Amino acid sequence: MQYRRLGNAGMKVSAVSLGGWINYGEGKVARETAREVVVKAYEEGVNFFDLADIYGNGGAEEQMGAILREFPRHTLVVSTKVFWPMSDDVNDRGLSRKHLMESIDRSLARLRMEYVDIYFCHRADPETPLLETARAMDDLIRRGKVLYWGTSEWSGEQIREVYDLCEHHGLYPPQVEQPQYSMLRRERVETEILPVTEPRGMGLVVWSPLAMGMLTGKYDAAVPQDSRFGREQWAADRFMTEANIERVRRLKPVADELGITRAQLALAWTLRQSGVSSAIIGATSPEQVAGNVPAAEVTLSPDVVAAIETILVG
Repeated sequence: MQYRRLGNAGMKVSAVSLGGWINYGEGKVARETAREVVVKAYEEGVNFFDLADIYGNGGAEEQMGAILREFPRHTLVVSTKVFWPMSDDVNDRGLSRKHLMESIDRSLARLRMEYVDIYFCHRADPETPLLETARAMDDLIRRGKVLYWGTSEWSGEQIREVYDLCEHHGLYPPQVEQPQYSMLRRERVETEILPVTEPRGMGLVVWSPLAMGMLTGKYDAAVPQDSRFGREQWAADRFMTEANIERVRRLKPVADELGITRAQLALAWTLRQSGVSSAIIGATSPEQVAGNVPAAEVTLSPDVVAAIETILVG
């Protein structure tokens, strides 16, 4: 496994990390299978595990947290997120000081941990002043409940504004942004986000680097009923186009020439960006973890990157 600094921070995260968005919590992956996935990831060198309070309405934190407690805490980088409504209560949402202070305690209780390494603002909150959010995050860091804080799916301008606000007021600034980034979802990150985060020493930990499975090649011929796209039409609608199907098919000879899978090629392509600290995968089996992790050691030559570019823009 390759480990990368979180931007210019001293802490390092595994280049390939494991997320709990769709696979953990009640009614998701079977508990024993979920445990096998996490254990396999840890054994393969994954140290970064990404969660959110909204995943499974707290269930993902409880389930993955119970498994992660089997490992020494200092060997883990654990993140969770806050923003989305967790109940019908008017204050149980957003990025207000009240919601942040109450939500971190609930997340830590579900995880049964004393702190999280990264606490993400899951979206920007138009109803809360940025300075209120930044000061609350600074307080959480000073209290030792959070080590670093970050943003997720914020615009470049929002990231720039809150970072500069923190610098002006002497507060801990955000250290990381979590955007969607893949071969099939790239323009926003490359033209809007990286130009803001890299100069400020912020790292990116990107989600859906395999375009929800589209880039693995499993949809070359048809949509398996037991697949992500077979279960969730909204996911298929997002990526399942004739143009994307053709792009993924044309990537196969490139991957074959390198002796790797298309999933590994897609992850290595994402990790080629110097501003990307980690690519977060979702896995429903230990075999998927074992198949994806080797991408951390794949280096793409300029010629290969150019060949991929021709396919993607064609």
